[in-house]
Amino acid sequence: MYRSHNCGELRAAHINTEVTLAGWVQKSRDKGFIVWVDLRDRYGITQLVFDEERTNKELIEQAQNLGREFVIQAKGTVVERASKNPNMPTGDIELLVSELNILNEAELPPFTIEDNTDGGEDLRMKYRYLDIRRNPVKDSLIFRHKVTQEVRNYLSNEGFIEVETPYLIKSTPEGARDFVVPSRMNEGEFYALPQSPQTFKQLLMVGGMDKYFQIVKCFRDEDLRADRQPEFTQIDCEMAFIEQEDILNAFEGLTKHLLKEVKGISVEKFPRMQYDDAMRLYGNDKPDIRFGMEFGELNAVAQHKDFNVFNTAELVVGIAVPGGNSYTRKEIDKLIDWLKRPQVGALGMVYCRCNEDGSFKSSVDKFYDQDDLAKWAEVTGAKTGDLICVLSGDTNKVRTQLSALRMELAERLGLRKPDEFAPLWVMDFPLLEWDEETERYHAMHHPFTAPKPGQIELLKTNPGAVKANAYDLVLNGNEIGGGSIRIHDKETQALMFDYLGFTPEEAKAQFGFLMDAFQYGAPPHGGLAFGLDRLVAILGGQETIRDFIAFPKNNSGRDVMIDAPAPIDDDQLEELSLKLNIKS
Repeated sequence: MYRSHNCGELRAAHINTEVTLAGWVQKSRDKGFIVWVDLRDRYGITQLVFDEERTNKELIEQAQNLGREFVIQAKGTVVERASKNPNMPTGDIELLVSELNILNEAELPPFTIEDNTDGGEDLRMKYRYLDIRRNPVKDSLIFRHKVTQEVRNYLSNEGFIEVETPYLIKSTPEGARDFVVPSRMNEGEFYALPQSPQTFKQLLMVGGMDKYFQIVKCFRDEDLRADRQPEFTQIDCEMAFIEQEDILNAFEGLTKHLLKEVKGISVEKFPRMQYDDAMRLYGNDKPDIRFGMEFGELNAVAQHKDFNVFNTAELVVGIAVPGGNSYTRKEIDKLIDWLKRPQVGALGMVYCRCNEDGSFKSSVDKFYDQDDLAKWAEVTGAKTGDLICVLSGDTNKVRTQLSALRMELAERLGLRKPDEFAPLWVMDFPLLEWDEETERYHAMHHPFTAPKPGQIELLKTNPGAVKANAYDLVLNGNEIGGGSIRIHDKETQALMFDYLGFTPEEAKAQFGFLMDAFQYGAPPHGGLAFGLDRLVAILGGQETIRDFIAFPKNNSGRDVMIDAPAPIDDDQLEELSLKLNIKS
């Protein structure tokens, strides 16, 4: 055996015990007559000691020549440390080494393997296998394992069956570009990597599996952000013979279980909010409700004065920033500059101070008197000492801009506390959304989402008004899961395809297998998929997902460690019947 114990388990109770440890050299301290070496493995650090009173000279010299990240084996006796370290679990003891074996030497790492490293993100991604040795990344991966195990245990105990579905499938439109894979055996034809197992889990319901889940890789060829990867992991679930309420209850249960078991937090309330209300009050469909600053629509109290900027706007809307009256004019100007950045795109901002004496001072005092501004405060819920921030313009743009401002201000004010959890169901999304470029409707979720009961007839008269029987689970301003009740009859599915612009022939070519399956007794069914990467990150108190993925891609979709994607040689291209046509 290379080791009898790991580097994190030895305690005072092990004193005078003969043990063998193995791991990496974290660092060493050489005083000439005594050498200390910190030995690290996944479980922790144990201090090794070599001193001239108890260790032979040859062994000390061997220890003096150890470099950082050398892989070594050390045998010896556990002894009490003369100078204890209360900050280390193993800080009461050290290992007096009697035998040292170098299992592998190591080059000096390109960055220090410390919690607070000197390596930048790009460098650490290139040497990700070294980065994983660092506690923040290692602990994040262990945390992900714990969450995943709790998910599996909970769903299995609730009667869900884990079923694997294929990765090489047929390309179907699901909102993003597919990654495609050429088939050598079927010349000129391609597989697609699944954006989700959507059609397969519906077929499993047709097959009578009743309750399915899968922790599954999904693939989308889309522009990336810090919280997106081209390959990501879903907790994919589907249930038969259920209604919407059954699904909400089932996955509230899973979320409560994870918060309790992983974080030790009991959360009972899962409020529900209509999509329209989320957009009106927060400007987005995944609002963070850990704090207030709800939108106040000001058209009725801010228009029809002499301020043309507001009069010509489709929407005038504001938020009250708690304690914001303390901001200096310079700080407010910086806030306006932040809004004008291309990423946000606002043209400017009107503000109003709510003074301690009950008076108001705005940047548009020329057009509005104290009574007018008092109405602004009433609509936005502003109190003495607050600052009212007001934007105006096209409804959708302004809501998006003010939502960004709300989140930025909450970050600056410390209102987005990572140890506080506020779940929320957002319900009743539009079934369809109009695309100006293609001049046709697109499914807001996917083409298998059922309309709300009683609204099918609306598809014929007012498609844009139809609500989907869909729901998203939001946690701390992030969508962690989404799903819907599915269409389970051929006639409604055909009608849906028609309104999405598919001809009967196109629908047959793309989804004939599903339509055929519906002819053989498809049960009412629905489901939900959690984004595992994002869920784990939020539970871990982080906004980004990369540290919870062993080998992530960068913002260009590249794995800089293995240098992928990469060209393939001409022989492979010929074998696959492919010819490149790269536009410079």
